[in-house]
Amino acid sequence: MPNLQLRNVDKFYGGVHAVKDVSLEVPEGEFIVLVGPSGCGKSTLLRSIAGLEEISSGDIALGGRSIVDLPPRDRNIAMVFQSYALYPYLTVYENIAFGLRARKFSDGDIERQVKWASEMLAIGDYLQRYPRELSGGQRQRVAIGRAIVREADLFLLDEPLSNLDAKLRDGMREEIKRLHKQLKKTFIYVTHDQIEAMTLAERIVLLRDGIVEQQGAPLELFERPKNLFVAGFLGSPSMNFIEVELEEGGAALRLPDGQSLAWTGSLTLAPENGEFIWGVRPEHFSVASGESSDLEALIEVVQPTGSRTFGSFSLAGTHVVAELDARTEVAADRKIALNVDMERTACFDKLTGEAF
Repeated sequence: MPNLQLRNVDKFYGGVHAVKDVSLEVPEGEFIVLVGPSGCGKSTLLRSIAGLEEISSGDIALGGRSIVDLPPRDRNIAMVFQSYALYPYLTVYENIAFGLRARKFSDGDIERQVKWASEMLAIGDYLQRYPRELSGGQRQRVAIGRAIVREADLFLLDEPLSNLDAKLRDGMREEIKRLHKQLKKTFIYVTHDQIEAMTLAERIVLLRDGIVEQQGAPLELFERPKNLFVAGFLGSPSMNFIEVELEEGGAALRLPDGQSLAWTGSLTLAPENGEFIWGVRPEHFSVASGESSDLEALIEVVQPTGSRTFGSFSLAGTHVVAELDARTEVAADRKIALNVDMERTACFDKLTGEAF
């Protein structure tokens, strides 16, 4: 039986339909990430599971039992917030122990739980410090420690890393993934950062305007996006979208600037007029090694990152980015011959945006 079930959940704020008929099943021990742009309903959904928001219709069940009528304290759910929400006048020890004291745990049990959590999160040396004496990453560890000592059935994390700098986020992502492996509990994590979603999730649930657009393993969404929105949201830089036309006979694609690329795939579902949107991820480009190449481009901007180099160019007014090897000799305002991994590209209907 799934650990968590959402059945046809709706949430209205007055006339605003924030969550629209969402159904979701989460097996025990899974790490899922709710991701999407601001205002897509992901935090509202999380807060509804926690009991901090009352759903308008539908049902939420935990362990096979409906929890919609239970107050937050009776749901046995632990939550980690973006803001840390630590008590500034309490030490790290007392912040972690606070929930246990409220539930009348004995001093011995509290000490064992706090010691266990602090050792797991590498904050054992800071137990007598106050939050003001800690770094952002250390404060977030304390907030996580306060959550895990509860031995909850479900852990909810609402953008817990958004206040940290890039280096700390990288380290904390690894810590959270390791923590999930050790606890073997169900984690539901909310973020707008698609890199966090890709690196943390066993399953991604991508939302837009309160609707689940697509859910599945990270690479499934990345390599087989359902529509233009999913394809454009996941990936950094995002997928390039180019309007193309299938030449007569279906043997080639004609690009907006008149260039043609050989096409060997099957497009039986292509529109009758042969016009559609062609999706190419930056990493699907490569520099042509011989005289044969798929297309020629005038590089306008070069962005070296150390491990890779990004070259930007234009195809009949369409901005395109190619991800190239860092050792590639490429410079702005110079032409470059490129090949495309055609089998990994995607095709989308111009009217509906759906993949085919």
